[in-house]
Amino acid sequence: LKLWDLATGKELRTFTGHANTVRSVAIAPDGRTALSGSWDKTLKLWDLASGKELRTFTGHSQWVTSVAIAPDGRTALSGSKDKTLKLWDLATGKELRTFTGHSDEVCSVAIAPDGRTALSGSVDWTLKLWDLSSGKELRTFTGHSEVVYSVAISPDGRTALSGSRDKTLKLWELASGKELRTLIGHTEGVYSVAISPDGRTALSGSWDKTLKLWGVASGKELRTFTGHSDRVIGVAIAPDGRTVLSASSDRTLKLWDLGSGKELLT
Repeated sequence: LKLWDLATGKELRTFTGHANTVRSVAIAPDGRTALSGSWDKTLKLWDLASGKELRTFTGHSQWVTSVAIAPDGRTALSGSKDKTLKLWDLATGKELRTFTGHSDEVCSVAIAPDGRTALSGSVDWTLKLWDLSSGKELRTFTGHSEVVYSVAISPDGRTALSGSRDKTLKLWELASGKELRTLIGHTEGVYSVAISPDGRTALSGSWDKTLKLWGVASGKELRTFTGHSDRVIGVAIAPDGRTVLSASSDRTLKLWDLGSGKELLT
C-alpha cells in the first residue's frame, strides 16, 4: 500500500506485509488507521502515521476482494472469493460473523451510514442487503446481466449504486429492492462506483479507460474524464466533494477537479 499527499502528489509512505496483491483499502473515520484486503486471504490493519502493521485478520479461505470500515470505526466488513462476507472487531482482530448467501465470489462490500446494514455485489450478478447485527440476508437485488463489480450506498442510506461488467450502473431503493434507474454510457465494464457526499452526483470508473460523472436524480451523464491509458479500476470522491481520485491498470493515480473535469495531478 502507499500513502500519498494529495496536494503535491508526493508518496509519503509504503506499507509492506501482504504476501500477494492488495485488492482493497479503506481508511478509518478518524484517519489514523487503514485496512487492506489481499489475495493472500488476509486483512491487515495499519497505523498511517508510522506505517506499522497493527493486526492481521485471518478466516477467509480464498482471496479478500473488498473491505469497508463501519462509521463508528469499531468493526469492519470484508468480501471474498470464498462467496462469504465477514464482520470483524478491529480492536481485537476477532471474527464476529460470517454472511453466506451469494453463489459466487463477492466483489464489493459497503456499510450503510447508520452502521446497521451492509450491501454486497457479486460475480453471481446480484446485490444483497444484510443485517449486520444478526447476519441475516434482508434482500436480493436482481437486474444486472453480468458480474456486479462495485457497490456504494448514498449518504442518506436510502439508495445504492452498483457498477457491472454489463457496462451499466444501476440505482436501487434499499428499502424495497426496486431498481430506480439504469445509467448507460460506458463502452466497457464498470469496475468502480462512488457517490458524492451530498448524494447528488455519482462517479464511475470503467475498463473503457474513462471516468464518468452522473446526475443521480436524472441518470444523466454530466462529464467524462479522459487521460488514463488503461482500465480505471478504482474511484473515490474527496470528503469536500470537490476533487476525485482514480486508480488505473496503467499504474497511475490521477487527481481530478470534479467541477471542470480537469486533471490536476498524476
